[in-house]
Amino acid sequence: MGSADSKLNFRKAVIQLTTKTQPVEATDDAFWDQFWADTATSVQDVFALVPAAEIRAVREESPSNLATLCYKAVEKLVQGAEGGCHSEKEKQIVLNCSRLLTRVLPYIFEDPDWRGFFWSTVPGAGRRGQGEEDDENARPLAESLLLAIADLLFCPDFTVQSHRRSTVDSAEDVHSLDSCEYIWEAGVGFAHSPQPNYIHDMNRMELLKLLLTCFSEAMYLPPAPESGSTNPWVQFFCSTENRHALPLFTSLLNTVCAYDPVGYGIPYNHLLFSDYREPLVEEAAQVLIVTLDHDSATSASPTVDGTTTGTAMDDADPPGPENLFVNYLSRIHREEDFQFILKGIARLLSNPLLQTYLPNSTKKIQFHQELLVLFWKLCDFNKKFLFFVLKSSDVLDILVPILYFLNDARADQSRVGLMHIGVFILLLLSGERNFGVRLNKPYSVRVPMDIPVFTGTHADLLIVVFHKIITSGHQRLQPLFDCLLTIVVNVSPYLKSLSMVTANKLLHLLEAFSTTWFLFSAAQNHHLVFFLLEVFNNIIQYQFDGNSNLVYAIIRKRSVFHQLANLPTDPPAIHKALQRRRRPPEPLSRTGSQEGASMEGSRPAAPAEPGTLKTSLVATPGIDKLTEKSQVSEDGTLRSLEPEPQQSSADGSPAKGEPSQAWREQRRLSSASASGQWSPTSEWVLSWKSKLPLQTIMRLLQVLVPQVEKIYQGGMFLQHGTLVGLLPVPHPILIRKYQANSGTAMWFRTYMWGVIYLRNVDPPVWYDTDVKLFEIQRV
Repeated sequence: MGSADSKLNFRKAVIQLTTKTQPVEATDDAFWDQFWADTATSVQDVFALVPAAEIRAVREESPSNLATLCYKAVEKLVQGAEGGCHSEKEKQIVLNCSRLLTRVLPYIFEDPDWRGFFWSTVPGAGRRGQGEEDDENARPLAESLLLAIADLLFCPDFTVQSHRRSTVDSAEDVHSLDSCEYIWEAGVGFAHSPQPNYIHDMNRMELLKLLLTCFSEAMYLPPAPESGSTNPWVQFFCSTENRHALPLFTSLLNTVCAYDPVGYGIPYNHLLFSDYREPLVEEAAQVLIVTLDHDSATSASPTVDGTTTGTAMDDADPPGPENLFVNYLSRIHREEDFQFILKGIARLLSNPLLQTYLPNSTKKIQFHQELLVLFWKLCDFNKKFLFFVLKSSDVLDILVPILYFLNDARADQSRVGLMHIGVFILLLLSGERNFGVRLNKPYSVRVPMDIPVFTGTHADLLIVVFHKIITSGHQRLQPLFDCLLTIVVNVSPYLKSLSMVTANKLLHLLEAFSTTWFLFSAAQNHHLVFFLLEVFNNIIQYQFDGNSNLVYAIIRKRSVFHQLANLPTDPPAIHKALQRRRRPPEPLSRTGSQEGASMEGSRPAAPAEPGTLKTSLVATPGIDKLTEKSQVSEDGTLRSLEPEPQQSSADGSPAKGEPSQAWREQRRLSSASASGQWSPTSEWVLSWKSKLPLQTIMRLLQVLVPQVEKIYQGGMFLQHGTLVGLLPVPHPILIRKYQANSGTAMWFRTYMWGVIYLRNVDPPVWYDTDVKLFEIQRV
């Protein structure tokens, strides 16, 4: 049958369904088969021929027909999975049902009355139609659907290569098939790389799109940390009920990490061959991060009986969470597996950077946000992976692309989410001493970036980019300033030598943050000054020798420190500072920061095009909730400074140890800030002014300023000897380590689903449905 006829018949069936007011019997195969048996429609056709308004009309006016359509489509997938899809016709039926369910599911999720539908059992539908089990044992429709998708993803000659030698052989028995032998790609736990097969990739992609649509019920529930983080679809799919959990997890991970968009190493190759792998890789990355959506903060790991097969997983560890994907991810432990994953993610994250100095030489991938979420999950759930990443300078292959994305997105309101995840990853890494040490490696890769030219290390690159974000990003990035400076504080004790450009940038930030109008205009702004002073103190106490650039910069800008020490605290002065604030607030002034020319070949960071779609995000927890303070002891080990959490607090959440008496006091003195009525008082200014850690710097200035004249005339240079015994005793190094909490878990959920919503435009799976997890906004 020609494709035009086929579309016509399909459309007729849809019209009949929407106009029939009487329920159509489930046994009326002649009617139902029109939807999948005789048609060859693409997923785009299905979206065009089944309009949203008609799905909603059937849902409201003849709900039993919508229920039967879903039930019959699932039944066909189950039959396809049971029978192994040998004929072309069976394959076509499976694909058609898969496309139809992808189209209809979001409209079932958007209506709260339908939400339980897939979790109910269908009366009279014994398993496999033989009535061998009574209705009590019938599986809910959702479970049948998920198990059928899992089986179909390892279906010989449909989604994987058949291992049979000849066609005469009986087909591989679906039930005895060991899917671990059919993993899609070499990598973790699997050495054999199957021949690429375009048709298999396309079929996998269609089924993964349906799987992602099943998981997307999460988009239709409003963000509420209390709502419990388990998605019943993900929970069942990633449980021991799914016998393909391990090979599927491995297939998805390996497919993403083995992908090379360059076109097998030959520049410009992608212009000759269309790359059908990329859509599969993208879909695999999205399914993977959704299955790993697991709140590590709230879930005590329940024990699971039985150990996993295969030596790729570490059996020594205690059994992990019931979500097998999280469990497997947390137990990968072989060096070569870590190397494969890290190299793969670094290769893909660097892809947009290659574009800048060899335009069009490689195919430009678009799924860097999914990769960043995946990298975050790996570091968060697998500490051995995190330590592996930091063990060598390979971590810089992740750092440079992240800094590139942060710098590139800083002016674009539609990419606030990308800014946050990049900063969260750097915050997580900065909690480990090795990260600071690695930053001392000279930076020579010249990726064109819209930042001042400098000669120096990766630490210089990080600070120069952070300065650019703070001084020329858009307003909505202000909540990230605490995080950015916490990262700099965490690495500062290990930075051997900052360039002159970087030293000037740090002092420029201190100058901007210590103006009285900035300090007095919000209850938390003074924290930024504390962070910067901590950076200077760490470098002076622990890395004085190589940091003459910073010491000179501090001496040149000594008036800023004197002004801080003499900050006015009387009500008239506070009032006057705030009057100055009434004039239109300029973003942090750029005067006094010698900008210097940007790197050659770079484009300025551009704001979003008007009309760009973006999704809203929930607020992120404050830095005191995001991190916990630890002290580095003599031998380099960390000791937490947080008091043990006591009993639960009034709102039922576990009480977090308050960061310190001082913070509590400040919070009390500035308690009105939440209502927007806050105004600074003398008492409040005094409460933190007395704690400004200025002693080390004041002592340094006292000793060195008189000598500077002599040094300049004599061409001498500051030597370490100058300060021996003159500075206060070095303070212990304080690190603020990221700690998992439900607030960030909720943020990640809204961010991840927002990315998936916006990236799936062909077909537009969720577009114009009533999602509740976030709002869709136009810039």
